[in-house]
Amino acid sequence: MHCPFCKNSDTKVLDSRLAEEGGAIRRRRSCLGCEKRFTTIEQVQLSVVKRSGATEPFARDKAISGVRKACKGRPVSEDDLACLGQQVEDALRASGQAEIAAHDVGLAVLEPLKSLDEVAYLRFASVYKAFASVDDFAAEIAELMARAADGELAEASTGPPG
Repeated sequence: MHCPFCKNSDTKVLDSRLAEEGGAIRRRRSCLGCEKRFTTIEQVQLSVVKRSGATEPFARDKAISGVRKACKGRPVSEDDLACLGQQVEDALRASGQAEIAAHDVGLAVLEPLKSLDEVAYLRFASVYKAFASVDDFAAEIAELMARAADGELAEASTGPPG
């Protein structure tokens, strides 16, 4: 670690604490050269392994861009997309892996998108899952309808007695 003030490479850690709900470590440091103090935040860098085998750093904005296309014309705000991006990143970090397959990034997008907007979900899933026919759409819609029916039944059973 180099001091941001004098660029000396000799620094001492004074204190370490978990930050960002355990997703990072905050370290308070002191430079052994100029004796100034500074703080660093250390976070595991997520990497995405593409189908070609190439590896690149995970970029939340890149994950959201594909979802944004699926949400075009839908009542989904930029704040909704930002929250979805955070959910996806949180899910990937919770996996405990530093390298994530590109396919797994897409899987991490599907569930929160399904809850956010079902039409956008179908659009995204049709590309991600490579729907080949109308039957693929029909099967996915049937699953969404069954999920909605189960949700309605669950709501009805937990509601006040009538």
